[in-house]
Amino acid sequence: MNRPVTLVHRTSYRYDRPVSLGPQTIRLRPDATCPTPIASYAMDILPHGHQRTWRHDAFGNHEACVTFGQKVRHFDITVRLTADLAPLAPGLRPRTGALGSPPAAFTQPLPAGPHLRAFLADAMAIHDPDPVARLVAINRMIATRIAYRTRMETGVWEAEETLARQTGSCRDSAWLFIQVLRHMGIAARFVSGYLIQPDAGDAACDLHAWAQAHVPGRGWVGFDTTSGLLASQGHIPLAVALRPEQVAPVSGLLDSCNATLDVSMTLHRNGHHGDTKVTDPEGQ
Repeated sequence: MNRPVTLVHRTSYRYDRPVSLGPQTIRLRPDATCPTPIASYAMDILPHGHQRTWRHDAFGNHEACVTFGQKVRHFDITVRLTADLAPLAPGLRPRTGALGSPPAAFTQPLPAGPHLRAFLADAMAIHDPDPVARLVAINRMIATRIAYRTRMETGVWEAEETLARQTGSCRDSAWLFIQVLRHMGIAARFVSGYLIQPDAGDAACDLHAWAQAHVPGRGWVGFDTTSGLLASQGHIPLAVALRPEQVAPVSGLLDSCNATLDVSMTLHRNGHHGDTKVTDPEGQ
């Protein structure tokens, strides 16, 4: 049974004076490997008079490169996409990407401090003949030990800081999981995307971060370190990369100025409008 929902995501920058924007890179489009069927997609940009070029980056992500020929007082991006969130049959969990071996860079970790070394000892003590079940157990261990918190400031904490604080945003816990797996010789990558939960009381939709691990014979499998669960049909990846800073939804240079950012999402389902809400701008 089809279960279409339409997400409208608005990102609005306002500047206190006319400014020159350098090329702006936008990573807000699912690619063909997205496991959730995308029925339609559109991106509108204001002000008019800009040039837009689509390209793929080194990781295969869709990037819109936008340039303006004149100074601007605002920069608005509106994404509209319709996705089919029908539950998948048992055993058909979403997976992303080819089944071949990933580049070696995805198995190279950063140096481990004492907190990470202690966590690694516990993770390596988990044994299961099913490689996915083992990864699920490690993912749940992170979700249990790291309390979720909203962090509005930019950047991602290193694994040592997240473990020391025993709390972090979704991007912090995802980066911790990635470092744990890379120290175990398992290829892992960072994911930025939409998390749509149409059954939540407020029809929640947010920008979210999670991780993907490469499982031989299955390809890239998604793990949500906030919930401790496998990624589901509600996880719509927009960009994957080696490091978190490579998947920023919007990046680019501009003149020195006072700027304000407003982000909102609206979910439309079964002909009704979901609540409009300001999102937690993870990764922005």
